[in-house]
Amino acid sequence: METIETIDVTILEPRMKHPTIFKKFDEILAGESFIIFNDHDPKPLYYQLIGERGNIFTWEYLENGPENWLVKIQKNTAEQNEKSIGEMVASDYRKAEVFKKFNIDFCCGGKKTISQACKNKNVDQNALKAELDKLDLTPAKTSTNYNEWSADFMVDYIVNTHHNYVKTSTPILLEFLAKVAKVHGDSNPEAISIYKLFVEIADELTSHMEKEENILFPYIKQLATKNKTNAPFGSVKNPINMMEHEHDSVGRLFEQIRELSNNYTPPKGACTTYKVSYLKLEEYENDLHQHIHLENNILFPKSIALESELN
Repeated sequence: METIETIDVTILEPRMKHPTIFKKFDEILAGESFIIFNDHDPKPLYYQLIGERGNIFTWEYLENGPENWLVKIQKNTAEQNEKSIGEMVASDYRKAEVFKKFNIDFCCGGKKTISQACKNKNVDQNALKAELDKLDLTPAKTSTNYNEWSADFMVDYIVNTHHNYVKTSTPILLEFLAKVAKVHGDSNPEAISIYKLFVEIADELTSHMEKEENILFPYIKQLATKNKTNAPFGSVKNPINMMEHEHDSVGRLFEQIRELSNNYTPPKGACTTYKVSYLKLEEYENDLHQHIHLENNILFPKSIALESELN
């Protein structure tokens, strides 16, 4: 049986943690792997590894908290280096509907490949690829090509479209869900859980958007106009890693809501407020999917490339 080296991150000096792991990753050959042991979720490392080495590895949790985390990192072979789901949707947004049909996340999970996503969701990979192939044979209608937008224009679009949607829709949903939880919580306890989960989402997004609008987005607009100044956070990769981590957190909360609500299916005999709440929740999640897709899969990679050009 093959012995895989384990790196105990907890005994390393903070400044040496990531450099040690990157050095080990660069040393191993395609198909080889190693394990890291940590006392907290090393997800920021995942994003840094993606940002600096690209989608050329698999990240597998062998133990996922709450006290210990074990992650197996394997360098992909050439066959494994498929195009990511996010890249596919970025080049042809029609494919988002196919992934949605198969319950595959193309925004928060956009860095996964088809094979990885299908394995995680137990989806028939051949059936999924067949539907994607059909799209490739069908001429696309004229649609918005977000890849051609400049980074500063996309920042303004995200703020004016998606941030404003969140700001106007969140108070309405909080009011509706609170009412449903109060009136129907005894007979439908999931309504209380859904309300509490959405409160978490609202708090997370409020803080998240403030950081984007006040810190990250102004810097990206500087990059777009070739007017880069020294940023207090160092490389743009650092706040991007944090934003993507927060996107994941919100995505996981919505997965719980979707499961609790039976894919937004109101219970039999539900009142109008109950039905409207579920319709609004689904609309909110759909908007969030496109919102996160534009950031994770288009704006953020474009910003990293712009910064690299100016360095």
